[in-house]
Amino acid sequence: MNADSLLAQFQATGVQTCFHGRHINPQIFAGLDGSNWHLKDYEARGGYQALRKVLGQDGGPGLTQDQVIAVVKESSLRGRGGAGFPTGLKWSFMPRQFPGQKYLVCNSDEGEPGTCKDRDIMEFNPHTVIEGMIIAAYAMGITVGYNYIHGEIFHTYRRFEQALGEARAAGLLGDNILGSNFSFQLHAAHGFGAYICGEETGLLESLEGKKGQPRFKPPFPASFGLYGKPTTINNTETFAAVPWIIRHGGQAYLECGKPNNGGTKIFSVSGDVELPGNYEVPMGTSFAKLLELAGGVRAGRRLKAVIPGGSSSPVLPTDIIMDCTMDYDSIAKAGSMLGSGAVIVMDDSRCMVKSLQRLSYFYMHESCGQCTPCREGTGWLSRVVDRIENGLGRESDMALLNSVAENIQGRTICALGDAAAMPVRAMLKHFMHEFEYHVVHKTCMVPAYV
Repeated sequence: MNADSLLAQFQATGVQTCFHGRHINPQIFAGLDGSNWHLKDYEARGGYQALRKVLGQDGGPGLTQDQVIAVVKESSLRGRGGAGFPTGLKWSFMPRQFPGQKYLVCNSDEGEPGTCKDRDIMEFNPHTVIEGMIIAAYAMGITVGYNYIHGEIFHTYRRFEQALGEARAAGLLGDNILGSNFSFQLHAAHGFGAYICGEETGLLESLEGKKGQPRFKPPFPASFGLYGKPTTINNTETFAAVPWIIRHGGQAYLECGKPNNGGTKIFSVSGDVELPGNYEVPMGTSFAKLLELAGGVRAGRRLKAVIPGGSSSPVLPTDIIMDCTMDYDSIAKAGSMLGSGAVIVMDDSRCMVKSLQRLSYFYMHESCGQCTPCREGTGWLSRVVDRIENGLGRESDMALLNSVAENIQGRTICALGDAAAMPVRAMLKHFMHEFEYHVVHKTCMVPAYV
């Protein structure tokens, strides 16, 4: 099947209903109904064919490590956890000739507000993550891996453990996989719900049994990661895309999206829409189309603003977001980030001061306290926004918020400080009039929603 027919298949399939009302376009989520997650079901959908192709167990010559990495590079798959770093390039950083132990880690610590895609992948299609991790481990010469799963979705952790048991029993994990000379052990580990452990080095600290606090970089995990050994970390959705890429080719995956933004992306659409849920669409799909798939703005109200990539990404008003396509480059050009793909839709009943009040409180609560600008600054942001919302604001508060946010951004070990500062600065940039109204009139300019 060539790239054109594959893309036509994506576009012709339309919207399917599954996942307790979530609506999607197919690739990672193709053909799932909530009960067919077992190994036998996955293999019936073509599961583990990519692994067999890599290992030469399908009658073909197999792929070398370099060939696997080249295919992933060609696909233009970018990290689906938020940063959007090219996956094949990251894999090439792993020192394959390193004489000691190396590690592969899947970041399933999905704590970004508005994001609920990774838990659905692991619950409804866990074997695609397992197969993707095995292929990645082969490409980088790694023999041990961990999937770090958010602690507040323990039922999903149990589901993934069951899938691991099935894979081990079938000889797809462990020593000499499928009779080859390649061995890979994969384990699941659960966190305890700390947002900071979604940061990759904070995750590694937690995985080692320590307090989940980010590390200084450099050194980067590729040279000094888990237990001080070379480590590659990717997001759940990133690994889940790998089997399709190996089966159909890097070019086919690239052409399903757009240049520099290959393949499909799962967007968690929430907020003021009729049909909130996870939507898998080709990269480069217009925001207007994604909003249409989600049933449009609730109750026929007008769209006011959108947070396009999880709560840490800057808000975009209607006139900007409606001209965007859903890919890394378009959203960045508009002044925000695609991030985790959590699209939070806000209609004209939303007070932006109150919305920022909730976001600022979250980041104050989730700061690990290691960096002074973040520890102290997130508290300042939360308290100042809180007093504006409660009718105690001062004319100088908007300048104070901008000043505090500027003093946090870029001055912390990890990106949580930026995540707290960017929403503040974007809200003030696009909706300053609402903050000024609160200060002058001691009340909200948005009528209460009935």
